[in-house]
Amino acid sequence: MRLKKPTQKRTLTNLAALCLSLVAFWAVSPAQAQSAVETPNFRDQTLRITQPDLSARTRIRFLTAVDYPPFNFLDQRGRLTGFHVDLARAICEELNVTAICQIEARPFADLGAALESGEGDAVVAGLAISADNRARFAFTQPFFRYPARFMVRRGTDLTQPLQGGLVGVDVGVVTGSAHEAMLRSFFPKAKPVPFDTLANAQEALRAGRVKALFGDGVASSFWLGSEASADCCEFAGGPYLSDRFLGEGLGIAVRGDDPQLASAFDYAIGRIVRDGRMSELLLRYFPISAF
Repeated sequence: MRLKKPTQKRTLTNLAALCLSLVAFWAVSPAQAQSAVETPNFRDQTLRITQPDLSARTRIRFLTAVDYPPFNFLDQRGRLTGFHVDLARAICEELNVTAICQIEARPFADLGAALESGEGDAVVAGLAISADNRARFAFTQPFFRYPARFMVRRGTDLTQPLQGGLVGVDVGVVTGSAHEAMLRSFFPKAKPVPFDTLANAQEALRAGRVKALFGDGVASSFWLGSEASADCCEFAGGPYLSDRFLGEGLGIAVRGDDPQLASAFDYAIGRIVRDGRMSELLLRYFPISAF
């Protein structure tokens, strides 16, 4: 199962025990400092991982898919590209194993079985870090997490309403989505306005029929930069992160009997984050930061 935002409603029985993370660790590259764009760093830079020895390996085969832009897709020339693809290449460069690295695309539904059967060594394609998948595979630490964000019409100041808990504020959400459940749980005084589709919710925000829209930050970042938004809106507040509602994030899966490879990838990703290359990758594929 690919990591997707849950659609079923969930309720919290203990609000204090399930706090919503408002801020991650932040890594800012020089380019970001100039453009005032922030990208997240979900890696603990105090964690020290021993430099791996991969000299005994003759091949490292990454498996991905082509149906999950901007993470993995085919460009206009039919070449495999995307954030996951470039991250895999950066990992191979950092580990000095580019010569033995391969990246192959397969249907997403076939990736898990291909990894288990030894047709690949790692899956970098948004495979959900779930209990079922943890029983089958080993994972790196998450390198990306989906944020929830509020969007408002330009010029709308949501600061004071947010500080007050959005009391009586009309907030658009998609019916039955994880974001509706998050809004109701963490902003119980807000006034959710459910819509059957995201497009209808976005149109209501653009037309001013709701004060704000609460949803997936990644999808929202692309809408904000699209012609469909007509430059109407911007992010406000957040980002908001929640394992309970949005999952543990994105990691690379390897076979359960090959944890050394996951550790090697963690080492490489840590250095990629430290050097600012992760920020560069994120800004390449997410020009309007979801964070």
